[in-house]
Amino acid sequence: MKSTTRAVVQKTVNGRHGPYAVATSDSIRGSITFSLHPPVWGERDIPEAGVSVLLSDIRQKRAGWRAMSGRLLRPSDE
Repeated sequence: MKSTTRAVVQKTVNGRHGPYAVATSDSIRGSITFSLHPPVWGERDIPEAGVSVLLSDIRQKRAGWRAMSGRLLRPSDE
């Protein structure tokens, strides 16, 4: 698996452990969740549905995939 994965945010959720986002990627089967708190989310703003993000350090958990680091996708990432 690549060290970073491009994904698209499907929704954001206020969960019992704080806000998180659910994203999907063509390279990973199923959804990927990631926290919207530092140090996981590296941006000031909360991503909206449809926004492209760059996720890394993705791990498989019992409930699915989880990214341990994420940020917005930028033109310089192309």
